Formats: sequence, structure tokens, C-alpha cells
Amino acid sequence: MGSYITTYTHRHFDPTDPDPELILIEDIAHALSMLCRGNGHVSSFWSVGEHCICCAKEAAGRGLSQKVILACLLHDASECYMSDVPRPLKQNMKDYKQQESSLLDVIYRKFLGKALTEEEKKQIKAIDDDLLWYDLEMLLGEKQDREKPELHIRLDYKVRPFDMVEREYLDFFRELSSELESKV
Repeated sequence: MGSYITTYTHRHFDPTDPDPELILIEDIAHALSMLCRGNGHVSSFWSVGEHCICCAKEAAGRGLSQKVILACLLHDASECYMSDVPRPLKQNMKDYKQQESSLLDVIYRKFLGKALTEEEKKQIKAIDDDLLWYDLEMLLGEKQDREKPELHIRLDYKVRPFDMVEREYLDFFRELSSELESKV
């Protein structure tokens, strides 16, 4: 066995030395639709893919740029190659965080044409944190210390079939990519 993972589309991908040519949106959409938020410690299944779709819709609702909307859809894409690590643990994993950041930069460059600015990263983080507030409240019943963030979308935590989430992720990606390309 080599130092790679075999992806859904049967590519041999090394997350520690990522080849952009081997990063396929089909692998990302499939894997993220099958990964559960919160390491599965939720009251019902809620996929990382579903979370990313909601983040992108919220970015659109806030009137952010097409680039940021697409970046929101992709913001957890590294997890399809590296899995998700809960925030409290990740904070103590310097090498993991560095590797995750490098891989995400490769993904952003491939699909967005360039890396994100610091301001764009802040916008995505704010949306991610706001949706995490709802995840913790709704999926864990865990009361939050900060005020309820206002969203521009309506969250529905109804469990959907994996293939439906995967298809919506892919359709949304293609729509956003097409719109972004037409503006370049």
C-alpha cells in the first residue's frame, strides 16, 4: 500500500503531496455527502456536504461575491481527503492544520483560479461559525453562549439521501463555476 488514498473515482491521491490534476469535484461532492458533521455526535445525520451547501447559500444571501460563494461550497473540501477533526483537537494539531491549509489552498487555486484574500477567509469563517451555532443548538441541543446569529437562509435539518446531497452539491458547483468563469 502506497502513501495515497483511493478516491471515489479511483484516483490515487496523496493528501500530503497533492496533485491538482487528481482533485475532482465528483470526489469532493461524493465524500462530503457521506461524511457526518461533528464526528457523528449529532442527534441525526447531517453531512459536511449539506453544511457546505448551506454555507454557500448563506454567502449568496449576504450578497457576497461569486468567488466567496463558491469558496464557501469548497471550504471543507480538504476533509474529503483528510477526514474531519473536531475543533478542540485540531487546535492542538499544528502539522495537521498546516497540511489541511495547504491542501485547501491547492483546491481553491484549482477551482477559483487563485487563493483567498484574508478578507474572504474572514467572511467564510463568519458564515461557518454562524452555521455551527445552529448545528450545536439543533443537532446537539447545546445552548450557545453568544447571541443567535441572523441567517439569510432557512435551515432544514431533515435528513436527505446521500445521492441527493451529492447531486445538489455538484449542480450548485457547476452553476457557480459557470457564473464565475463568465465574469472573468
